[in-house]
Amino acid sequence: MYDSRVARSSGRARAAAAVLGAALLVAGCSSEDGDGEPDPAARITQQPKSADPFWVNPDGTAARQAAALAKAGRKAEAEQIRKIAEQPVGEWIGPENPQEEARGFTEAAEKSDRTALLVLYNVPHRDCGQYSRGGAADGDAYRAWLDGVARGIGDRSAVVVLEPDAVLHLVDGCTPEEFHEERYDLLDGAIAKLKSLKNTKVYLDAGNPGWGRPDQIFQPLQRAGIDRADGFSVNVSNFYSTQDSLAYGKQLSAKVGGKHFVIDTSRNGNGPYEGGDPAERWCNPPGRALGETPTTRTADPLVDAYLWVKRPGESDGQCKGGPKAGQWWARYALALARASK
Repeated sequence: MYDSRVARSSGRARAAAAVLGAALLVAGCSSEDGDGEPDPAARITQQPKSADPFWVNPDGTAARQAAALAKAGRKAEAEQIRKIAEQPVGEWIGPENPQEEARGFTEAAEKSDRTALLVLYNVPHRDCGQYSRGGAADGDAYRAWLDGVARGIGDRSAVVVLEPDAVLHLVDGCTPEEFHEERYDLLDGAIAKLKSLKNTKVYLDAGNPGWGRPDQIFQPLQRAGIDRADGFSVNVSNFYSTQDSLAYGKQLSAKVGGKHFVIDTSRNGNGPYEGGDPAERWCNPPGRALGETPTTRTADPLVDAYLWVKRPGESDGQCKGGPKAGQWWARYALALARASK
């Protein structure tokens, strides 16, 4: 198996709490803790729009962790976690309430005059039965879920990273052949649906520099509808350097009509892990670091943005002592932040 799997970063309860918390903070209702002291999470503000137009969730998991550490007197650790809390990260839309979640995140972003970064990761037969297995029950369930997402976004500004690994797993042999035709149809339909919205940009996921070559995936991307998308994403939830991701993306762009792309830099500050079992180097590797902070000011005109698509500090799965995929792992988050440059 190639080291391409993505750890799912959503959960209904957490997402609902984040939406509610963000709404309260926008309304100014969470500025103090129970002792009347300023809540450290309430001091999480937006990044300068000119360089980073994406919404920072002031009540995200990292913000709440930083607040808890500060309240416990662990100020040095709180400041480390703030390195994560202060940056915009992807909001992974859960399976149960897509319309409510998409509306909550995009409304909160709109109130802050920012763009919501959303990740859709619910395609049937997701992750080939690995740590992030799951997804919609079938094609009809996926289309209904996507309709909910689209209604929730409406005319508000959003950037959507569409189905990490979904095309890659059609190419690398992970997804059984009998599911290929349906997946291509679902991806093509998802791009058409999302691009019918007034202010939504869509980047179809295209794997990472470590799994293979661009000439193995460009035709599947075309079949999945890349021509109608704004571009593609690379290195989602992975650790390959920005330089290597840039080279991979530029080679792939040349094969798909010069499409632009975005790079996930959330955890690539020290590049990929070279030790241990090669089949699981992607899963909670030690010694990694936060990468370049999200920005639209990138090293190449083909790269629309560096993004934190993966939420730093959330586990890739139950490996190397980690909790379930998508769950917050405080020790790992601290290690990423401390190692960052």
